[in-house]
Amino acid sequence: MHITGEGLLVILIVGLIAGWLAGKIVEGSGFGLIGDMAVGIVGALIGSWLMPRLGIHLASGILSAIIVATIGAVLLLVIVKLVTGGFPRRRSWRF
Repeated sequence: MHITGEGLLVILIVGLIAGWLAGKIVEGSGFGLIGDMAVGIVGALIGSWLMPRLGIHLASGILSAIIVATIGAVLLLVIVKLVTGGFPRRRSWRF
């Protein structure tokens, strides 16, 4: 399998957007650049596997890829939240 530079860039951008959106929907804040990308890419894998099995087929294109990845990322975050009992709070460095 060969992924071009442009294809990799599209995967990273879709993952970043989907992870950021899922972070806003589930937790109310993002997870940083790398965290959002990781959540979005794993969410895209989950969404692209799950949606056809549920009989849901969206159009092709980057917008539908973002929608599918966001749905998968939201499911991923909800499952992680249920298993772990919630996300740990971020430390604040206030004095």
